Amino acid sequence: MGTYLNPGNKGFQEILESEYVDKTGLIAVVNQTIGTMVKLTCISRPRRFGKSYAAKMLCAYYDCSCDSHALFGDKEIARSPEYPAHMNQYHVIHLDISGFISEAVRTDIPLFDVPNMIADAVYKELIDCFPELNGKSLTDAMIGCVEKSGREFVFIIDEWDALIREAKNDRAAQKKYLNFLRGWFKNNNFTPKAVAGAYMTGILPIKKDGSQSAMSDFREYTILYPGRFVEFTGFTESEVRRLCTKYGMDFEDVRQWYDGYDFPGYGAVYNPYSVMCAMQDLKCRSYWQKTSAAEALMTYINMDFDGLQETVARLIAGEEVEVRTDGFENDFETFGSRDDVLTLLIHLGYLTWNEDEGTAHIPNEEVRMEFEKILRGTGASRKWIELIGRSRKLLEDTLAGNGEAVAAAIDEIRGTQYAPAFYNNEQALRYVVKFAYIAAIDQYMKVEELPTGRGIAAVGIAYDPKSKKHSCVIERI
Repeated sequence: MGTYLNPGNKGFQEILESEYVDKTGLIAVVNQTIGTMVKLTCISRPRRFGKSYAAKMLCAYYDCSCDSHALFGDKEIARSPEYPAHMNQYHVIHLDISGFISEAVRTDIPLFDVPNMIADAVYKELIDCFPELNGKSLTDAMIGCVEKSGREFVFIIDEWDALIREAKNDRAAQKKYLNFLRGWFKNNNFTPKAVAGAYMTGILPIKKDGSQSAMSDFREYTILYPGRFVEFTGFTESEVRRLCTKYGMDFEDVRQWYDGYDFPGYGAVYNPYSVMCAMQDLKCRSYWQKTSAAEALMTYINMDFDGLQETVARLIAGEEVEVRTDGFENDFETFGSRDDVLTLLIHLGYLTWNEDEGTAHIPNEEVRMEFEKILRGTGASRKWIELIGRSRKLLEDTLAGNGEAVAAAIDEIRGTQYAPAFYNNEQALRYVVKFAYIAAIDQYMKVEELPTGRGIAAVGIAYDPKSKKHSCVIERI
């Protein structure tokens, strides 16, 4: 067993030693593609959604250098008719692209040379196993390996887009890397002869080349359109309920914190990393801050597109906003509109996408806390500072009883942020109020449809004992 060629099943063994939610049904879906015209699969998900776990699981199942029957015999995949046909039957190439990038940075190797690092690492292990193939090119040596062993290759590539993300301003490095991948997966002299299947994971979908995918032979399943991989996107509600029962956690509390990634026709999907952390700690809180993605949120919100900061404020206030996702270039540097930024936030997991409605919203309490940190943070853009400043002035006028100033501020927001057709819409009026008081959202407890004795208030902003803030009620008129 090697590091990149036939890495064995130790990685999955370690996973099984921990609390494991059975997701081996994913193997049955991948098995349906092996050796077919749709054998190339790319899965894009936010960080912390189990992509690396799935990669190690697939390595253990397909790798011909080990026997994994004991690992899978009592799992869901063992009930699949195709289970024995593909078990430990292939040479596996397993690559974590982020690991190569870390090594390149550590040794001062340009990102442009990362494809050469990958090729050299795979070639060395291949020749160690088949020394008679030394001297051939990598692809020719791999074809020779198939001919000698009678086994094709299954490629499992984790964090495939790491170089696209890290070399975001280096088009030459990106182009070389994509051409390197095409040499494996879009090569009529190699792909049909040596590749039984491929499973790539990343945060972003495959980068576009013009209006098309740069590797068009891959079937892509994104966080926008997960297709038949939807139940493997995260934890299902039934899986979370079982975990809550086992650990004595309140299911409703867990749902409020980590649910929210909903897919039409399927239902709720939970963030698996955060759910497991909550179970281990026996406490619901934000585990998002442990990811590097959270550090970049302000960068994206500060981008100077008309209406972006106002849209983010509406999202923090609890609204769903319309987003056009089709213009996104699937990278971190090509942004042409507010919608491109919001689409990136969907792919990063900051927002969840409702395909039927064409809208996005903040999925749960954990992610909402990250957005609310912006209200307290530094480094905000001028537009964002102005927006928060107006909201804080409104709150001051409200607490001071300055009715004319409050009415004028609310009316201005209603006239500039919401279409005239919705001027008197009840739901829109509620969002106007929540948007207007956005600066108070992390200081007060909000209660909607609050009984007042003489009717129903649109939004109640209650006293916060920790901050010793006053309370106020916003009444619909």
